[in-house]
Amino acid sequence: MFFSLIVPIFNRPDEAEELLASLAEQTYRNFELVLIEDGSTQPCDAVVAKYIDKLNINYYQKSNSGPGDSRNFGMQKAKGAYFIFVDSDCIIPQNYFENIYNNLNDKYLDCFGGPDAAHESFSDTQKAINQAMTSFITTGGIRGGKKQLDKFQPRSFNMGFSRVVYEKVGGFATLHPGEDPDLSYRIMAAGFSTSLIADAYVWHKRRIDFDKFRTQVYKFGIVRVILCQWHPNTCKLVYFLPSIFYIGTILLSIIAFLLLITTKSILVSIVPLLFLVLFTLIVFLEAILTTKSLKISVLTIRAAWVQLLGYGRGFLEAWWKLKIQGIVPQVAFPNCFFDKKIPTH
Repeated sequence: MFFSLIVPIFNRPDEAEELLASLAEQTYRNFELVLIEDGSTQPCDAVVAKYIDKLNINYYQKSNSGPGDSRNFGMQKAKGAYFIFVDSDCIIPQNYFENIYNNLNDKYLDCFGGPDAAHESFSDTQKAINQAMTSFITTGGIRGGKKQLDKFQPRSFNMGFSRVVYEKVGGFATLHPGEDPDLSYRIMAAGFSTSLIADAYVWHKRRIDFDKFRTQVYKFGIVRVILCQWHPNTCKLVYFLPSIFYIGTILLSIIAFLLLITTKSILVSIVPLLFLVLFTLIVFLEAILTTKSLKISVLTIRAAWVQLLGYGRGFLEAWWKLKIQGIVPQVAFPNCFFDKKIPTH
């Protein structure tokens, strides 16, 4: 089986070096790399030149149009019967393609997704963010490769589907982030099978600091409402939980402050905050059990709070503008779209 690995990249030559180095070590070699430079001012052409004799690389440079459109560009150029997508900030384990090949041979899937993990070389902050983003406590099982979901929703940091799927369903939308669950929903709606391949994992860097992570999860909250609007049948209660957490945190903090003023007792005033203390403790304990690191577990507490409050705020803001005020998503949140046209699906 011949695979086409399609990777958009934007101003990340250092990450391209790590990605290509890991691809050069693959045990299964029957694949091409379609690398799309998405309008970068810091291209990775010098890195590509180092690996041109070690990998089957097709390298393209184009004007900036976003990761979704760049993946679509890559699919138009790809030669494989099966397309695979990873982000440029991923490092690929040596047996990644071998595991995919073996799984598809045993049980063919029209579309699959794989989990992500933190590589030992990642910073403690990156490992903490990965822990928060894959924890059941903070995500409710919608991320992190949980098998209990009825239908796994692949994400573009690690997903694949056949050329037949692409020809019937089309490519990625210009929404970003959120272009990958949108495509997953359309693939499932078209009747294709989707599932998790648990051993086809990648090491995914995610965001390198908390400021960038805060911006990312805020946008995640926004696009979740957009996706609920585009695909009403996919909306789940779990998507509302961070907003409930966000509102609850504000209300409990106000109650605690009022109790402090009226009773002059610190012990009385902290009672409403015990739920938040318990949540923090659970996050910490789960991180300790998973990472075996005190420092990463402490950083995971910060990551979890940033994740839930940022997502919750974005979700509420989008719900107000889109559901209550009735504003078109491209008008309400133009920074989440590379193309301002109203979607037709």
